[in-house]
Amino acid sequence: MSAPEFVPAGVIAGKVYKSPPRREGAWLADRPGEVVGEVYQPTGPAFGNQGPDQGYVLKLARRFVDDLVLAPGEHEVDAIAGAVAVALRRASLFGRGPVADDLRVALIVFGYLEAAPDELVSLRRRLFDEVHHHVVHYREAREIATMVPESTLRSSVGTVKTRHEADWRTPLGV
Repeated sequence: MSAPEFVPAGVIAGKVYKSPPRREGAWLADRPGEVVGEVYQPTGPAFGNQGPDQGYVLKLARRFVDDLVLAPGEHEVDAIAGAVAVALRRASLFGRGPVADDLRVALIVFGYLEAAPDELVSLRRRLFDEVHHHVVHYREAREIATMVPESTLRSSVGTVKTRHEADWRTPLGV
């Protein structure tokens, strides 16, 4: 394509891009802090569940605030904080970032999307009370996340909802 007549020819303003020299050999994950593969990912009671883009779950959580069905004395920030812990565990089991269905499963399991039986409300009051203070109550959030069996977390939303409607104890494994 030719340049317009008013553009001077042969003038180069500034530097021209030059790619870095080619490096021979393949790249290796050999730096001191490099985590390679699932085998080397640290695990333990206080490590939580690692996964990509976990902060996105907080944006997703805002979508569910208006749908929460809370009993008197329950707080939406606690319900969301506990559900976030479960949702992040579910997402990490699939090796991906969180999606809305991860939160939906967590909220269904603990009966936050519809009126819940008194026994379930009593259980979640004990578990979720003040859990939104994550600095102080981190272990409680981990307890909520690990309370839900892996088989439930690997199930579809429809399956979890059906099991919860039949008996709320089934998805919780109690």
